[in-house]
Amino acid sequence: MARFSYTGQRKSRIPHIPAVLIYLLVWVLILGIFLFGIRSFSGYTGEKQRESLEHALQRGIASCYAIEGIYPPDLEYLEEHYGLNYDKELFFVDYHPVASNLYPDFTILDRRTP
Repeated sequence: MARFSYTGQRKSRIPHIPAVLIYLLVWVLILGIFLFGIRSFSGYTGEKQRESLEHALQRGIASCYAIEGIYPPDLEYLEEHYGLNYDKELFFVDYHPVASNLYPDFTILDRRTP
């Protein structure tokens, strides 16, 4: 007479998810978090670069007025005489001198944003 033993395990109605799929999902999640972090850090860095350029323009304009008694006639004057240097591929500076004794108007535009 043959004896059958019962192991106590039942077959699940829900099929098991393969381990490869779980690892793949974990890696996709990690990659997504990493890319999100890089993107947010890049935005923060770009904003700091814009602020730095704005402060450099203000310092250059004030230095020119303090030393020469006039405001710079154009942006190239600041670059040549006061060492203003910035990445022209990242930023566009719209510089409008009002008069030699009035503070000039300038706007910094970020070229990276659509």
